[in-house]
Amino acid sequence: MGTEGLRWETLEALKNSPKGKLKYSPDWIEKGEDILAGCKEVTSLSPISGAILKRLSPRHLLKNCSLGSPIRDTSLATSEDVPVSSSVPISPHHILTSPISQSTSLPPATTDNDDMVRSFSCLIYFAELSLRQELQDRLVATVASRELEQLKRFEEFMELKQRQEYQTMRDMMEKETQESLGRQEKLKEEHRHRMKILNLRLREAEQQRLREAELEKQRLVEGRERLRALNAIQEEVLQLNQLLEPSSATQTGLTLDHTSYITRGNQLCSQVSEVVRTTAEGQFPSVEDMTVAERALQEMRSLLRAMQEEMAQAQERKKKEQEEEEERKKQADLKALQEEQKKNAALSAKEKARKQGLQTRAEDSTLKWYKELQDVASQCAQAFEDLNNPKDMQTKKLKMELQKAATIPVSQISSISGSQLKEIFDKIDKLLSGRQIVSGGKSVSTSQHPHGLEFVSYKLAEKFVKQGEEEVASHHEAAFPIAVVASGVWELHPKVGDLILAHLHKKCPYAVPHYPPMKDGTTMEEYQKILGYRVDDSGVEGQDSFLKRMSGMIRLYAAIIQLRWPHSNKQVPDPHGLNHGWRWLAQMLNMEPLADVTATLLFDFLEVCGNALLKQYQAQFWKLMLLIRDEYFPRIEAVTSTGQMGSVTRLKQFLEVRNLL
Repeated sequence: MGTEGLRWETLEALKNSPKGKLKYSPDWIEKGEDILAGCKEVTSLSPISGAILKRLSPRHLLKNCSLGSPIRDTSLATSEDVPVSSSVPISPHHILTSPISQSTSLPPATTDNDDMVRSFSCLIYFAELSLRQELQDRLVATVASRELEQLKRFEEFMELKQRQEYQTMRDMMEKETQESLGRQEKLKEEHRHRMKILNLRLREAEQQRLREAELEKQRLVEGRERLRALNAIQEEVLQLNQLLEPSSATQTGLTLDHTSYITRGNQLCSQVSEVVRTTAEGQFPSVEDMTVAERALQEMRSLLRAMQEEMAQAQERKKKEQEEEEERKKQADLKALQEEQKKNAALSAKEKARKQGLQTRAEDSTLKWYKELQDVASQCAQAFEDLNNPKDMQTKKLKMELQKAATIPVSQISSISGSQLKEIFDKIDKLLSGRQIVSGGKSVSTSQHPHGLEFVSYKLAEKFVKQGEEEVASHHEAAFPIAVVASGVWELHPKVGDLILAHLHKKCPYAVPHYPPMKDGTTMEEYQKILGYRVDDSGVEGQDSFLKRMSGMIRLYAAIIQLRWPHSNKQVPDPHGLNHGWRWLAQMLNMEPLADVTATLLFDFLEVCGNALLKQYQAQFWKLMLLIRDEYFPRIEAVTSTGQMGSVTRLKQFLEVRNLL
């Protein structure tokens, strides 16, 4: 207790000293204030300050401290100990408020003592501050170490958390990868399934396409077969229709009326031609078309059989009547001869004088023109001699196709063609212009052979004349549609027109007009062939058949003279117009009339072309008609026998209707 009291006395003395009045605060260091800022006097240390500082050194104090033992002051403390626990941190405040023991008593309070106390107080403060600084450093180091450990734990925690997140992310990615692989496998499976279905559909489509191609091929084969069969049917129908002509009946002397057969045959030909026309643009005939064509063929055959049966019956009847007719014929011939002799004897001088002014042959210019046309036809025929007599199958096939392309359109022209004439004309024009056309289901052109154009022109002209010889002879009204197409072709292709005239003059020399004389060494059959008669193994055709054919050709010629193609260029002159008709009529009246022929041809020509000549020549035409009435008609009557008055009667009625007789 004494030591404790001494300490408090010392402190009290220090407190009451001038230096003890100084104020201090433990927060000076934190506030950045100077501890000695309030000391105005210069502080000096006492001689014993070294020993005190040594004892009060923090290192010395710490050295004497041990863990779990009390801190003792061996020099300054008396018998009392101050226990300090190592587990409790030593604060600067605790050190400053702890008592300081002294080994010796303090000197009396003098002025030097005051200085010493002040110095001691400063040393205590300094020691306290040093200890405080060291403790603070230790505290900071401890806190820093703890914080470093915490930071390390935090970093380990963050690393662990990062690894966990990475592992979680990796597991998630692996899961998504597995799911993606699963989806890919599923998509692949679906793709394989779709590809399998698609391949199956493609195979089915390919099989369907192959089936359709096979069906189409089969359809084409069947269509070509039907087309060939249809062409064969048409050819046979046309041939049978020609057999329906009454030429054979006339040659045998039968005068049967076959008009109904011929009319029905022409209708059947038109029916078949209509079926062919529908398939002429590259289409194949249908089964219904073939049925119609076959039915028409069967009916045509039936017609021919019926006509042949009728002809056979008529021949039987004719045979029975022949014996009776022979006697009557002999008597009639004898009587006719007598009448002819009487008529010749009764010719007056006036009639003989009138007869002296007429010609028996055509004019020289007309004969020259006639021969030039025949030369043109001969040269054209010679040009395509290699095509007309082919040596290989391909050329022969081409010849048949070109001939069909030229003749079939002309054979389709009839009085009921109507608007189809333009189509027929365009087809013929294309063929003659070297362009391709479809004929019989095949494309054909004159450019396929060097002489294809000459061949087609020759055959086309021949077919036009043949239509006049057959179709117009049976149906007079057919002259105009055939003539208008021929006129249009003539205007665009003049060579075809020359060939038409050449064929017409060869088959009907009266269209020139020309009466070929009989030359020395010429047989009667050859001369009759030159005059236009048909001569075959059965003999020369009958007069009625001959006049009918001549009539058809003159009617066609008269129609061509007065008609023009309606779609032609009107500014271009007509290549063979009414002036040629006037020339023919004038030259015909300047030649001696022939029995039957002259009357027939004049009647047919005037009936077809008379009105057009009247409009063109007016008064001149009437003068010509008066010449026929006054001078030429009596000559015709003079050369016509009693059995040949049919044609004269028709001409007389024609003139009477027009008030000329």
